[in-house]
Amino acid sequence: MKKIGAVFEQKEYICKTVFQQIHNYMFPKSIRNITIFCLFILTYNGIAQNNFKFDESDYQTIIKRSKQEKKSVFLMLYATWCPHCTKMKTEVLQDTLVQKLLNENYIYSWQDIEKPEGIMLKNKFKVTSIPTFIFLDSNENELYRLKNEYKTTDFIAEIKNALNPKSQLPYLEKEFSKDPSNADKWLNYMNVMKKGRNRSDLSVTAHRYLETQSDQQLISQTNWQIISNGVTDITSREFQYVLHHQKEFEAISSPSRVERKISNIVTELLQPFTKNLDTINYKKQREIAQKIGSKKVDSLLFTYDITIAERTGNWSSYKKTTIESTEKYAWNNSSLLKEISKNYLKHIAEIPSLKEAIKWTNHSLELNDVFDGNLLLSQLYLKINDKKMAVLKAQKAKEICSGLGCNSKDIDELMLELGQK
Repeated sequence: MKKIGAVFEQKEYICKTVFQQIHNYMFPKSIRNITIFCLFILTYNGIAQNNFKFDESDYQTIIKRSKQEKKSVFLMLYATWCPHCTKMKTEVLQDTLVQKLLNENYIYSWQDIEKPEGIMLKNKFKVTSIPTFIFLDSNENELYRLKNEYKTTDFIAEIKNALNPKSQLPYLEKEFSKDPSNADKWLNYMNVMKKGRNRSDLSVTAHRYLETQSDQQLISQTNWQIISNGVTDITSREFQYVLHHQKEFEAISSPSRVERKISNIVTELLQPFTKNLDTINYKKQREIAQKIGSKKVDSLLFTYDITIAERTGNWSSYKKTTIESTEKYAWNNSSLLKEISKNYLKHIAEIPSLKEAIKWTNHSLELNDVFDGNLLLSQLYLKINDKKMAVLKAQKAKEICSGLGCNSKDIDELMLELGQK
C-alpha cells in the first residue's frame, strides 16, 4: 500500500506542477487555484479508477484474501457472449461510486462460467441465469444475491442493502425461523431471495409458512401473494386448494393473475422435461397437468406436445397431435400455424394431411398476408401436385416480395421449378 501511495504522490506532484506553471501564465491567482484543485481531483480520481481491477484468482484464493483483509466477497458470474453481462462490466461496474463501495467493503472477483473455475462456481451456487452477483462472508456464507442487468443507481442501492445486516439472507432466515407463521417475516425473506434465486428456491420456506395456515386462512390477499410467489408443486395441498376454489382466489386477486399462476406452475412442471427430452417423466407429469381442465393449460400442453414430437423426430405423434388440436389451440396464431405447416412440408407425405396444412396456412394468411406464408402455401400445393394453385400463390409471393424489395432467391427458384420466368 505504501508503494501505491508513493506512486500516487509522485503523479500528483507532477500534475500539480504542470498545472501551476500553465495557469500562472494564463489566469489570475483566484481562478488558478480553483482550476488547479479541480484538475488535481480529476487526475487523482482517474489514477485511482485505473487501478480498480477485478481479481480473477481461483475461488479459494479469493476466500483466503477475504479472511486476511477482513472483507466480504463480491462475486460476479458472467459469460462473454452475454450482452447483459457485458453492459454490467463495461458500464455499471465502471461507475466511480460502485467501485468505491466495492473497494471499501469487498474482495471483488468475476469468473467466466465457461472456464473451469466459473463452471465450478456455477454448479456450487446453482446459478441458472447470468449475470449473477453473489455476496459472501469470509466463511462462505451467502449474504445476498442478485441476478440479471441493473441500472447503475439501482445497483448502488442493492450494494448498500447487501451491506445492511438486517437485509442479509442469514438474518432474514433466522427471523423467519423464529416464527414460521408470521407472514410479514416470510415476505421480507422472500423479497430478498427472489432478487437472485429461482422460484423453486422459495418453495421450501413458503410451504413451511403455509403449513401453519388452515384451508380457510389460505384465502387472503397475503396468502395468495405467498402462494403466487412460493408454490411450485402442482400436487401440493395449497395449489390444489387454489384449483378447487379458483373463484374465491380470483375475487381477492383477479382472474388474469390466478390464470397466470396456473399457467406458470404448469410451465415450471413441464418445461425442464421438454428441454431435456425426458419423455417418460414428461408423460407422467402431463397427466397431472391435464386434470386441471383449463383451456389455457390445454393450449400449453399442445405446445409442449408438438415441441417434444418435433425435437425427437416423432412425426407420427406430431401429425396426430396437430390434426386433433391445431384448430383448437393455434387457430388465431399466424406464426404457429405457419411453423406447423412448414414441418408438414418437410416431414409429412400423405396428401390428406398436407391438405390440412394448406387449410392452416390459408388461415394464417387471412390473419397476416405475408410473403413467407404465400411462398409456403405455393410449396405445399406443389407437394400435392396442384401446380395451378402453386403458380397463383408463387405469383402472389413474388408480388409481395417485389413491393418490399426483399431477397427473391427462394421465390425465383420456385418459379423456375413451376416453369415460370
